[in-house]
Amino acid sequence: MEGLVSFQPLPSSVIQRRLSTVYLHRLTRSSSSSCAPLRAQQSGITGGSESVSSALEGKASEQEVVIYQDEVVASQGIRIRRRPLTGPPLHYVGPFEFRLQNEGNTPRNILEEIVWHKDKEVAQMKEKRPLYTLKKALEAVPPSRDFIGALRSAHQRTGLPGLIAEVKKASPSRGILREDFDPVAIAQAYEKGGAACLSVLTDEKYFKGSFENLQAIREAGVKCPLLCKEFIIEAWQIYYGRSKGADAILLIASVLPDLDIKYMIKICKILGMATLVEVHDEREMDRVLAIDGVELIGINNRNLETFEVDIGNTKRLLEGERGELIRQKDILVVGESGLFSPEDIAFVQEAGVKAVLVGESLVKQSDPGQGISALFGRDVSG
Repeated sequence: MEGLVSFQPLPSSVIQRRLSTVYLHRLTRSSSSSCAPLRAQQSGITGGSESVSSALEGKASEQEVVIYQDEVVASQGIRIRRRPLTGPPLHYVGPFEFRLQNEGNTPRNILEEIVWHKDKEVAQMKEKRPLYTLKKALEAVPPSRDFIGALRSAHQRTGLPGLIAEVKKASPSRGILREDFDPVAIAQAYEKGGAACLSVLTDEKYFKGSFENLQAIREAGVKCPLLCKEFIIEAWQIYYGRSKGADAILLIASVLPDLDIKYMIKICKILGMATLVEVHDEREMDRVLAIDGVELIGINNRNLETFEVDIGNTKRLLEGERGELIRQKDILVVGESGLFSPEDIAFVQEAGVKAVLVGESLVKQSDPGQGISALFGRDVSG
């Protein structure tokens, strides 16, 4: 590898531990006190090449960090690239400038496209709202609400999966779901209809959501705990979501390496937030089950690379030893995507879920609250 020929191959587990230090350094450059509990986790790391030593001191080049990341994601089967491998090359024809697309700078699927855009978006947002300003803002935010407790309580009360009802205007696969979109009115209808928690889309470009919607719903007096439904790639986003009133955060296993998930869970615990860790296949489930501190796992029946939906995915991921381990750890499982009828709810409940996250089939109803009754086959608002 040009410029790095002195690098010696390292076991992926070692690379992952050392990458986490670079990751934490980048976070703590803007606030040295914000992640002190996390820095303590790194005290046992010693040895390695000069290049690794410089990484541990926070002096790694961007190219070195990318190499570490590539090694980590490859070892964990993560197919989503965090950012383009190469910049689009410039070409000139007379006075005109244009760029040619190639495999290295072209997203391979919609999820990768979203993540690449999010990387640029978050960098711009961080410049406007550095971490220390978010920490100051958190002092005025009301205490977080018990997201997992609300789901368990709803399940015990109704005998049906607790509902996370999603406030969503659009999606890349379906386009605009509701033209007359009033996030506060929809959230209030969900709460009245028996939702235990709410999920609020905050991605603007692809889902027409916003953090302002999240804040407006919280400030409107809605009592349901709120999930910030965002494509999280950096810890800064967690602080920002909390500053807008979020009680829980979504972490996507097909995007985040294990150590990112682990440390983000720790940050959420410090902030009093829950984490919904989303998986799509057996390998992601196995990875997440090996991470300490996971209490809430979402099984997405939609393949985020192809957007195909199969609710049988929930059953497959909860069969055999995986299901037994989930029961032993008392992890609450959430079924996601492709749920439109009482039969669908019964199917995933029989598979082992105790909560469901539903958006499209509810938000398109003229009365989203009545849509909840239709989804479950009876009134669950009691």
